[in-house]
Amino acid sequence: MSKIILVTGTSTGLGIAISVQAARAGHTVYATMRNLDRRGALDSAARDAGVSLHVLQLDVQDMASVDAAVDRVIAEQGRIDTLVNNAGLGFVRSTEQASEADIQKILDINFTGVVRCTKAVLPHMRKARTGHVINISSVGGLVGQPFNEIYCAAKFAVEGYTESMASYITPSFGVHFTSVEPGGIESEFVSNVLKQVEETGGMLDDEYLPILQRYIGGSQNRQGGDIYQTADEVAAVVMDVIASDQPPIRTRTSRWSEAFTDLKTGPDPDGRLQQARVIEQILGQG
Repeated sequence: MSKIILVTGTSTGLGIAISVQAARAGHTVYATMRNLDRRGALDSAARDAGVSLHVLQLDVQDMASVDAAVDRVIAEQGRIDTLVNNAGLGFVRSTEQASEADIQKILDINFTGVVRCTKAVLPHMRKARTGHVINISSVGGLVGQPFNEIYCAAKFAVEGYTESMASYITPSFGVHFTSVEPGGIESEFVSNVLKQVEETGGMLDDEYLPILQRYIGGSQNRQGGDIYQTADEVAAVVMDVIASDQPPIRTRTSRWSEAFTDLKTGPDPDGRLQQARVIEQILGQG
């Protein structure tokens, strides 16, 4: 069945791959981004794939912008079946080195932006008694990692938000919630990390420097291994989640990400056992 799908953060990488694959599967896709001047890569990918997309402006940091985009889709289609909260921003910096502005920006884009977009679509999904919110999280939402503590904190928040919504919105109103948890996405990871470090003050010559150099060197050494997937490979997992009648509350996207997180996810890989326990013990429903 063809769905109306709204995707955030579609100017690069995974957002482009999700939008194109969803359109190729026959869905009506609204691909959104903060700055429409950056739509060139999306338009090119859509042309190459022979698909058409609706492209809208949506800034996850601006509730008015989010509401305007959602209102536009509802006006044109009458419903939104699936929201893919993909917009996000990486951040590599120790807590001591991170500025207040950087901390607020990372939390706002990676977590509060998810809440804003979900808040906007939820009344329509709840009224329809159907819908699906897919949050692109990370293995960093399950396992804290060096120099990624601010980013990981935001993704941990996404995980808690997803689980909490699934504990009462899903059984009460039929709206599903899923966290998709990739490991590394192959692109220009190391150069992007170095660029971000430079843009936020450079590699400071302090006690953290040798540890940061080990972190970046390790990232370079892992290039070409099974830690990294292509954006298309991760998008294919998202498409499987979209197609599922009973989607998981959480899912990893590769064997590496499964192995990396199995100490936390092993007993309950898809999150359903924990959901059932919460519903039973907190809401008193068996």
